[in-house]
Amino acid sequence: MARCVNASKRSLPLSRVYGLLEPGPVVLLTTSHRDAANVMTMSWHTMMEFEPPLVGCVVSENDFSFTALNATRQCALNIPTVELAPQVVGCGNTSGRREDKFVAFGLTPLPASLIDAPLISECYANLECRVVDTRLKNRYNFFVLEVVKAWIDPACKDPRTLHHRGRGVFSVAGETIKLPSKMK
Repeated sequence: MARCVNASKRSLPLSRVYGLLEPGPVVLLTTSHRDAANVMTMSWHTMMEFEPPLVGCVVSENDFSFTALNATRQCALNIPTVELAPQVVGCGNTSGRREDKFVAFGLTPLPASLIDAPLISECYANLECRVVDTRLKNRYNFFVLEVVKAWIDPACKDPRTLHHRGRGVFSVAGETIKLPSKMK
């Protein structure tokens, strides 16, 4: 195990801070608007509350998904495992304005139960969400989502999720440890 020693630290460019604080697994955000479903790769999200589960996320106004999310106020956050890494990167490097990403990357849309946006069958977990707060949308492209329904594949016992570190670098969640906690 590597040991970090304070004396050997050096300055880090601020543009690389994101890779240190990466908030969680890369997700595939799905939307549906005007009979067009879309998939967007997203890693700029954070948990904000436990019950009800609230998730804050950044969707750039330049992204095709921004218009759909803004208009419909609903989406799904689909959590892929490392096996879907090529599709995750492909969706992140392709615009839904020009291509149907479900078809292009072999992803299977499934109907959701409480929203119009599709779920992705190949993902081990799917979260149906509604936008509940847009006060920071105009300034930061920040949406607050409430998870209204959650789905998980019980056969996927030890999901290895992707975590974006920036500039095409990803880590894969692996070893899990359990430590004493007073949280329930």
